[in-house]
Amino acid sequence: MALDDVPADGDARRGGGVLGGPGMRVWPACRGLVALVVALGVAVLGVGVLAACGGADPAGGGPPAVVGGPPRGSGAANTAGGGWHGTVPGVAVPRPSFVLTDTGGHRYDFARATAGRATLLFFGYTHCPDVCPTTMADLAAARQVAGPAIAAKVTVVFVTTDPARDTPAVLRRWLAQFDAGFVGLTGTPAQIDAAQRAVGVPIALADPAVRAGDGPAYLVSHASQVLGIGPDDRVRVRYFADTKVAEYVADLPRLVAAL
Repeated sequence: MALDDVPADGDARRGGGVLGGPGMRVWPACRGLVALVVALGVAVLGVGVLAACGGADPAGGGPPAVVGGPPRGSGAANTAGGGWHGTVPGVAVPRPSFVLTDTGGHRYDFARATAGRATLLFFGYTHCPDVCPTTMADLAAARQVAGPAIAAKVTVVFVTTDPARDTPAVLRRWLAQFDAGFVGLTGTPAQIDAAQRAVGVPIALADPAVRAGDGPAYLVSHASQVLGIGPDDRVRVRYFADTKVAEYVADLPRLVAAL
């Protein structure tokens, strides 16, 4: 189920269908892929693709539609160029402002907590069968390849679009399989909708499905964008689902130095 007329993201990412829900034994495989990407080093920079780390989703029966096109309602035209490996806002866009709850149960004022830091922001959910675990693995690998000096200056924030299932404990356990330093945020449906509006991405929608012999289940259609924000508190670039690890690696030093 695609939202509006924006193309779904299942193109380059689909094929393995990565599982990421609690209780599904694919986390070590995802972590292993991050290690493999880092071990490959130069080969990663040449190929720039992190493969899927799981099979078809027995809970959902297939991947959700994930929206990956330019944001609507952000008030900014988006253009490619400027040397970035993503889409660049046509006008100045400030760091989004919203308040949610982190995995420790504490209030998290995004604009205040990340002010002055290079930040990568993504909306998704732990039951996502493809783009969410793949994107988190890509970002974890990119930070490791870029090196500790760059990684220490980049905050990665993952906001769940499925607060009913993604409790703080579930979010923390899932994110830790990629990078223990990733920030996980949740909140009420209204708070999460407000956060998506602040960022300028389509509001996530639950997509009911039927799981044979195990009652109802659902997938969630959500934006696949990674928002790149500089320490100057401006949105510098938006990355989409086909962004390669090598492209993140190339852009991270530039994002960190954006003033």
